Amino acid sequence: MAADPNIEEYQGPVGGWGSARSLTKILLREHIPLKGASVLLHQNKPGGFACVSCSYAKPTHPRTFEFCENGAKGTAWEITRKRCTLEFFAEHTLTELESWSDYDLEEQGRLLDPMRWDAGSDRYVPVTWAEAFAGIGEHLRGFAPKSVVFYASGRASLEASYMYQLFARMYGNNNLPDSSNMCHESTSVALPETIGVPVGTVKLEELAHTDCMLFLGQNVGVNSPRMLHELQEARRRGVPILTFNPLRERGLERFTNPQSPVEMATLSETQISTQYHQLNPGGDLAALVGMAKVLLDLDRASAGANSVLDRDFIAEHCAGFAEFVVAMDAFTWDDIEACSGLSRGDITAAAEVYASCNAVVAFYGMGLTQHRSGVLAIQMLSNLLLLRGNIGKLGAGIFPVRGHSNVQGQRTVGITEKPELAPLDEMEKQFGFAAPREVGLNTVEACEGVLAGEISAFISLGGNFVRAIPETDAMETAWRELPLTVQIITKLNRGAVIHGKAAYLLPCLGRIEVDAQATGDQFVTIEDTTGRFHASRGQVEPAGANLLSEPRIVAELAKSTLPPNDKVQWDRWCDDYGLIREAIAQSFPKVFEDFNERIKGPAGFDRPLPARQRIWKTKTGKANFVSPSSLSEDPDLPCCREGILTLITVRSNDQFNTTVYGYEDRLRGIHGTRKVVLMNKADMAERSIADGDAVDIIGDAGDAVERHVLGMRATLYDVPKGSCVGYFPECNPLLPLWHHAKGSKVPAAKSIPVRVVSAV
Repeated sequence: MAADPNIEEYQGPVGGWGSARSLTKILLREHIPLKGASVLLHQNKPGGFACVSCSYAKPTHPRTFEFCENGAKGTAWEITRKRCTLEFFAEHTLTELESWSDYDLEEQGRLLDPMRWDAGSDRYVPVTWAEAFAGIGEHLRGFAPKSVVFYASGRASLEASYMYQLFARMYGNNNLPDSSNMCHESTSVALPETIGVPVGTVKLEELAHTDCMLFLGQNVGVNSPRMLHELQEARRRGVPILTFNPLRERGLERFTNPQSPVEMATLSETQISTQYHQLNPGGDLAALVGMAKVLLDLDRASAGANSVLDRDFIAEHCAGFAEFVVAMDAFTWDDIEACSGLSRGDITAAAEVYASCNAVVAFYGMGLTQHRSGVLAIQMLSNLLLLRGNIGKLGAGIFPVRGHSNVQGQRTVGITEKPELAPLDEMEKQFGFAAPREVGLNTVEACEGVLAGEISAFISLGGNFVRAIPETDAMETAWRELPLTVQIITKLNRGAVIHGKAAYLLPCLGRIEVDAQATGDQFVTIEDTTGRFHASRGQVEPAGANLLSEPRIVAELAKSTLPPNDKVQWDRWCDDYGLIREAIAQSFPKVFEDFNERIKGPAGFDRPLPARQRIWKTKTGKANFVSPSSLSEDPDLPCCREGILTLITVRSNDQFNTTVYGYEDRLRGIHGTRKVVLMNKADMAERSIADGDAVDIIGDAGDAVERHVLGMRATLYDVPKGSCVGYFPECNPLLPLWHHAKGSKVPAAKSIPVRVVSAV
């Protein structure tokens, strides 16, 4: 359980001795001090394993310690010596376990045996693998195919993901939501329209050639700490880093490299951001419009001499520029300042630095994607880059920082609800079945189906879906009415405790474990956030003898559910993952030609991205300027009503997505609790709330639905007036299901309308 809360301002940098102590603490807690230290030497290395945490790029020439604090915690979490045994389940009902915290559930350790929920005892009871597969298959054969959802969390390998999407489509639907629906689906919708690719355009090695970096809504110190090495190297070259973020995150302020003996001994620090603009939640769109207006004005002032805009690039490669200029001229500085929360002078200062640089990379995270107009904000960032030709140029481009370690790769091999993004014609020829052509359910639509009683079964390939989604309270109530839930997981979590009327837990091998099959030890593959594919090889013995690999579990589910098909060699695939890669290459020849040969290289290989060569796979055949229709990323929020605050949900540096490693948010000075709401001093005074007071957060989205999170601690913090901050996933009950990005349906978790009141 959590310790007594202790909250005090953190004075140190990101990294440094704080990071070293945190790593030591988790290795000791998971009882793997020597084993963990040894395994970490193979993390993100050729011949080793790809980090199970974030998807940040793996360098061609890795450092001695190619892992960060959070990546090391993810490794310790997976290879822990703790075990969740049959005795544990015999002692605890699921009703009891519902009251446990996320941390306490996962800290029981690795699951070892397949389990089935027994209604009479309200406990999970052991079953054989054969019984589990037969029972699940019998259920699935009796359901209408369109009523079943196949969710993927973002950590499964390319091999398992390919098999999973094939299983779903042969079953009869495209209901393949994944964690991308909750984070970077806004990217996948925005960028194809502007530059013709759904992912970023920058390779890791290109960062050595950039002369300016923009950061928007991305907390590098928590979400991708290994990037700090590239940022430190850039700052040593004098590269300006311009940051736009509502919170002053330490990872974008100061860094002490824990892998540098000199820095650790001398406590020296590197300043990361050269400009730090603390804007309103959702103020990025307005700030980007302001920067574009400055560039256009500077270009006009140049009168054609030394043009600020890359007019040759715009003329040859872009469409929609004239309309874009008209749209920019129509916005006023008064409105830009009001929406962004920044002054004209601040925006101008950033734009002038941008205008003086030749090769600029723009990084962004969920601070852009998780708003009502998140798609438009990303397109506006793309507009800014296009103005100076910063796409398809060495050291320049757009860099969405993805979360889960293979969430991008899952999409590449067919995990998508959009049939037009999967090679259905090729798979029909390959495997002799009629592929479904109807658009499937994304995350929000799957939740709507559960609430409406239209979903018969929910199968989850990893993850903690129930905990990650909006409208938590209503969803948990409806979840219990599902006829069938199936969890393919490594540890107990809330998604396993909140279950359907029939429920199965199928424990699988972790990525770091040796995957021994009939033809020998297997490796799997993943795609990092830069579009590069890597091999990942297990390093430790499996946690238990009764665990199966994800490919084997998917294959057995398919065999127990689908009619026989000689063209799909499920068993041979499980014996030899190279055969799965051959099938992937046949389905996706442009991406995976000679997959098995090319993946042998220590650096992996890159997916083809035409925008890197200034080839634009858009409807116009050019890169497109997209003119914004408004300045607000959340134009229909009722935040103008008196007393409303905009809640931003964040992660601590002691968690990854829904996985909570501990109660230490060191970088924000919060220890021993996650039940806090961070507030501006003026907002607290207006509500007669003092630092440390007990408060309730009441959702107020204007739809008359009661939403609340009770018993929080008000905490004074440097947040913009009119906003407040709470942790994900604890604040998810406040997020309406309908409150999502237009075009992508990504939940708008960075702008939730709430009231904060003194607890009764």
